[in-house]
Amino acid sequence: MFTGIIESVGQVVAVEPVEGDVRLHIDTAGLPMDAVQLGDSIATNGVCLTVIDKTATGYRADVSVESLDLTTIREWQAGTTVNLERALTPESRLGGHIVSGHVDGIGEVVSRHPDARSERFLMRVPANMAKYIAHKGSITIDGTSLTVNSVNGCEFDVNIVPHTIANTVMGRYEPGTKVNLEVDLIARYLERLLLGDKAAEPSVDGNAQHDSAQ
Repeated sequence: MFTGIIESVGQVVAVEPVEGDVRLHIDTAGLPMDAVQLGDSIATNGVCLTVIDKTATGYRADVSVESLDLTTIREWQAGTTVNLERALTPESRLGGHIVSGHVDGIGEVVSRHPDARSERFLMRVPANMAKYIAHKGSITIDGTSLTVNSVNGCEFDVNIVPHTIANTVMGRYEPGTKVNLEVDLIARYLERLLLGDKAAEPSVDGNAQHDSAQ
């Protein structure tokens, strides 16, 4: 679990194809890695990745085909900047909201413009995600915990203060940028709960739902 409070902006050093999926090498920049152990999780642009190897400058992680299909990792290359957050511990302060690191879909930056000292971003989500976006609700964009300012159909906007612009990858966003989105965890469980007994029934096409990726 994570909080959505970004600790460092790192960089992809290499994307190595390995038998059909990929292995990432991430430079963690200023992220403290002394307490990170093999098998620990690090949210990387909002995707929960497992540390399989520590290096002098960061870590390596394997990425499954599922995650390549459902996240922006498929577009990453050497030099791509990424938000980084270590997993939540019992001693951590929950400054954002509860974030799982399981991406629900890929959104797109529609526009950005100054709003006093802040920046206002208009984002577009896939149609099947629109029902989870609520006015003044929580949304995670590339691992950053944010509050939704307004919603209009498949579009919503967020107001980003100077500190967040300077300390996350959001400062690099421009119209057309693809982003990883994770909806509020409570919304996911509430939808399932409202199904009642129907939740035990198989889906119409007989296939399990795969709405999020790790």
